[in-house]
Amino acid sequence: MTDSPASSGSQAPETRTPTEVDAIAERWVITLAELDPSVATWIGIPGRLDEYEDLSPEGHARYIDEAKAVLAALEAAPVVDEVDWVTKTDLSSDIALDIESSDAGLWMRDVNVIASPAQGIRDILDLMPTDSEQNWVDIAGRLKNLPGAIEGYIETLRLGIEKGVTPAKRQVREVIDQARKHAATDGFFHSFASGAMLGGSEALPDSLAADLGHGATVSAAAYESLASFLSEELLPAAQEQDGVGREVYALQSRRFLGATIDLDETYEWGIEELARMVEEQESIAHEIRPGASVLEAIAILDADESRKLHGTRALQEWMQQLSDKAVDELSRSHFDIPEPVKRLECLIAPTQEGGIYYTSPSDDFSRAGRMWWSVPEGVTEFDTWRETTTVYHEGVPGHHLQLGQAVYNRAKLNTWRRQLAGTSGHAEGWALYAERLMQDLGYLDDPGDRLGMLDGQRMRAARVVLDIGVHLGKPRLDGTGIWDWDYALDFMGKNVNMNEQFVRFEVNRYFGWPGQAPSYKVGQRIWEQIRDQYKSDEGDAFNIKEFHRKALDIGGVGLDTLRAALLKPAQTS
Repeated sequence: MTDSPASSGSQAPETRTPTEVDAIAERWVITLAELDPSVATWIGIPGRLDEYEDLSPEGHARYIDEAKAVLAALEAAPVVDEVDWVTKTDLSSDIALDIESSDAGLWMRDVNVIASPAQGIRDILDLMPTDSEQNWVDIAGRLKNLPGAIEGYIETLRLGIEKGVTPAKRQVREVIDQARKHAATDGFFHSFASGAMLGGSEALPDSLAADLGHGATVSAAAYESLASFLSEELLPAAQEQDGVGREVYALQSRRFLGATIDLDETYEWGIEELARMVEEQESIAHEIRPGASVLEAIAILDADESRKLHGTRALQEWMQQLSDKAVDELSRSHFDIPEPVKRLECLIAPTQEGGIYYTSPSDDFSRAGRMWWSVPEGVTEFDTWRETTTVYHEGVPGHHLQLGQAVYNRAKLNTWRRQLAGTSGHAEGWALYAERLMQDLGYLDDPGDRLGMLDGQRMRAARVVLDIGVHLGKPRLDGTGIWDWDYALDFMGKNVNMNEQFVRFEVNRYFGWPGQAPSYKVGQRIWEQIRDQYKSDEGDAFNIKEFHRKALDIGGVGLDTLRAALLKPAQTS
């Protein structure tokens, strides 16, 4: 795949007159921020920044009532252009799936190791600005209100126990450990409050410091109460079985892809794709040393001191330098990157849970897009050959280009389209697509960096197989029974080059967050299918740069919507 040089500048999007569909979407964003004030924090709009969502059953009922009202309004609204059609199609699909998932009771069993209210209540604090005194007043207020959010969450989970809708015991046990870490005297809340400074250097007024200390104390106590509830009430009632079954899995798969797929065909494709990744890795291993196996090639790379980073400071600086270089070079040669989007902050996350993730810029770009690395306790050494492709995945041309461009396109896209629309399959699928694009553009010519990219691609293929295998009760690949924890852990350990802590965290994540992990590789597959069909339709007129511009200009959407928007004639009725 090749690309022609782009101009060095970028033009502002053409202004578009808002429509009735846009107005409905804008009102929905306001409603969401009212129902869940963390939405305002997330996207950087005014809101009750010292409050939390009502996570009780009553709060959930209010959300569903509002969702049904918006769905009815969308159904009655006229569509005046293609932008309207995409908004109406995707927002309607998103809300309808929320209602369907609610009817299935998924909200009453929402406990997992990475993306449930148990994490979200704390995680939103990472995105709150800390430069001014008012910022810390908001944080102190949110900490003060945190116990109410925990109480509402417990009430919802208690209703799940009553209804017989509960999560798996394995997830509950892990979240108990997470909650107790936060509750400890040396846990997040007390450390966060004691380290509070204005702009990172000036001490807070004594009264505000006292309010933060009180907020930390009640927040830590709230997490201790959550741990006690999980241990004493939810754990005994939780499910022994990890797999959620075909019906729930199909719902979750649609949630993360924004597309309906054949789960059985996808499982078989995942097995084939995994084999292809292994074959490609073996070929590159021979480049590193003729006749070397993949494990031998990895040992050679791991022994290369020039490819190592020691400590999180070195990791952060390396990420930032590599990201800045990619933004600078790609903006001059392959992409029109708007000036606000060129700013990407690479940071070490304040938690130690594992995982690397991206958060979008605020709507006015006052908060930049950020790449976060949550480094597990005890991990102090990092290999650049493994992680070069990660920076491209999270940064440019991956998540940051994709999501930052959507935020920038405010003259055309309403706030919901810019900030809240989209799926994991769209975003993560694009990021994997971007990794392959960087290989095609010559940024992974070093065989070590290329092997690292394939290591990640192999992991994503492996978890398609693992995730569907576990949750649909598929036979093991060795024919000895069905997928279970021990087999999944062994399978993943053989298909990734990560330390035991990372592997265990990853497998726990797949067991508790069905459908999310496969959305990366399946999303990449769908992106590639759309591109190939678009290329076939365009014939000799096909231009890959123009395809990327048109696709990213749509913003975040479900993959079924993306396919229809790019491959079907414009629909305005």
